[in-house]
Amino acid sequence: MKKLWPEAVFIFLSVIVFLSFPSKHEKYGMPEEEEVIASPLFFGIPADSFNIVGGKIQPNQNLGSLLATFGVSMAKIDKLARNSVEVFDVRKIRAGNDYYILQRRDSSNTAHYFVYETNNKINYYVFDLTDSLHCIPGQRDVTIISKTAWGVIESSLWNSLKNNNLNMNLADELSRIYAWSIDFFGIQKGDRFRLYYDEKFVDSLSVGIEAIYAVEFEHMNKPFFAYRYEQDSISDYFDNEGQSLRKAFLKAPLTYSRISSHFSDGRLHPILKIRRPHHGVDYAAPAGTPVVSIGEGVVQTRAYQAGGAGNYVRIKHNSVYTTAYMHLKSFAPGITQGSRVKQGQEIGYVGSTGLSTGPHLDFRVYKNGTPIDPLSMESPPSEPVKPENMQSFHQLRDSLNQFLFSINWNVKDEVLP
Repeated sequence: MKKLWPEAVFIFLSVIVFLSFPSKHEKYGMPEEEEVIASPLFFGIPADSFNIVGGKIQPNQNLGSLLATFGVSMAKIDKLARNSVEVFDVRKIRAGNDYYILQRRDSSNTAHYFVYETNNKINYYVFDLTDSLHCIPGQRDVTIISKTAWGVIESSLWNSLKNNNLNMNLADELSRIYAWSIDFFGIQKGDRFRLYYDEKFVDSLSVGIEAIYAVEFEHMNKPFFAYRYEQDSISDYFDNEGQSLRKAFLKAPLTYSRISSHFSDGRLHPILKIRRPHHGVDYAAPAGTPVVSIGEGVVQTRAYQAGGAGNYVRIKHNSVYTTAYMHLKSFAPGITQGSRVKQGQEIGYVGSTGLSTGPHLDFRVYKNGTPIDPLSMESPPSEPVKPENMQSFHQLRDSLNQFLFSINWNVKDEVLP
């Protein structure tokens, strides 16, 4: 991985042919062939003697059904899968990822190679369909570009990133960094952020965020700083005083949704039409949205309650706190009574089971057995920067602040040398 100056990036990109392949499929899932114009080397293969067809893996499509449409026998497909298993298990092919078929330029159109790209756009696998029938892993060259950016919240963090033409993966990264200190369901219009980070590119395509080094997120006129610092060979985020941003509990058990109902002692029930306590927070979210445990603990209950919580999980975190996650569509693999879960581990998926008007998560927190408002729960911080490392941290913080404070709130996006 390397960093390029903007001028070098421009020169490099000017000689690259950009490829995109629309997902066009007929009734039975066979792709409409789209010939690809390839450079002399295509995924390391001399491409001048091949026709190249590109497409996307379709839902419920596997290697057998795909290659069969290109005339590859099932016996050959079975042998290929067995020969390749130590390099790549073909059962892990996922819908939506790109693939390419390299066919001989003759009347037979024989398929000689199958190339499968993973969803990170960096790793790929070349399957040789000739007599050798084997698989070779590969990796694209990745360029790292240092950048600064800023945004002001008008409606949501997502829209702010979109309006500023920023990488949408920053939303996930920022929500992860501030998961213990800022409730992203409660960010306000006028909140703003600025950050210094590295972004990864394959050719001209952004393939993700390499690392965020410094952030200032101003929420309700209060600045929240985050600095990436390595301590005991582990990188984590700390505030400007060296306190860890990681706390005992996450602020929310799922991402990118909205609160549809708050903690109340007398809510009008939407189905029963009577007022009764609602000692939880309802997060409206699409069915199937992953739900995670806000902290480490042991599963006390994994059950179904008809006419009430539906599918629900109850987790005991310590002698004081217990949490409950209700109306789940289904449970995550491995979630059983007595199993131990980690902070951020998936425990189920948003649904509408039990007494529910639509997909949502009813999330509840109990302190010493008494329900409390999850949004007002305070959580103790994890270990801060150690005293013997504080001088090193302050030096790094001050160095990063030179980048952070140089960011003009009114400049959209800057690429740094």
